[in-house]
Amino acid sequence: MLRGFILSALYLPLIRPSRRIRLKQNWSRQLLLILGIRIVADEPFVAPGSLLVANHISWLDIFVINAAFPAAFVSKAEVGQWPLIGWLAARHETVFLRRGSRGHAKIVNGEIEALLGQGRHVAIFPEGTTTDGRHVQGFHAALLQPAVEIGAPVQPVALTYRLPDGAYTRAPAYDGDVSLLECLQAVIAEREIIARVGVLPALSSTAGLDRKAMAQAARAAIMARIADH
Repeated sequence: MLRGFILSALYLPLIRPSRRIRLKQNWSRQLLLILGIRIVADEPFVAPGSLLVANHISWLDIFVINAAFPAAFVSKAEVGQWPLIGWLAARHETVFLRRGSRGHAKIVNGEIEALLGQGRHVAIFPEGTTTDGRHVQGFHAALLQPAVEIGAPVQPVALTYRLPDGAYTRAPAYDGDVSLLECLQAVIAEREIIARVGVLPALSSTAGLDRKAMAQAARAAIMARIADH
């Protein structure tokens, strides 16, 4: 984490965007390696400028996705106020959303459209909360609207965490009353955790589906993949 802060403060402003993406990816992989988390990711083609739609289990999800397919993220506005973490998130193109504000939602959607239009991946967690990884809650469809507006692909991504023998583990789950420290301790207590990144067939936002239909289709695809794992 300290290396990430130093690189973001001193090095990030001086390098090209493409180099920033690789730096973020490599740093995320190194952090997961230190924590004993191994990435197993599908390797299909993910079109540039895709809206990555994923289920949400842990604070680790951000690093897992960045290690596989580096992206800008949409986060609740409160994260931007967190000491150090908020600053680090802002430096890496996090889009902060104030919940309940329609006016701000339009601004956020504009920022997402701009990033997608530049060929950048943007990742969202439409559940709006975390789970233990065994199920997927309902998807809020509002953040899919920018992809619909500009015809960007919607890419469902299924995240699961397993032990090396394939058994389920809730160690990474940052849900309920679990604190960040308790979650971190649970992760470190495991010798190795396998983070699976399942990439499902992309949904075309030009196929006549509205954002609600696309959200439902993405959720169904993710649920099916989780059941397979």
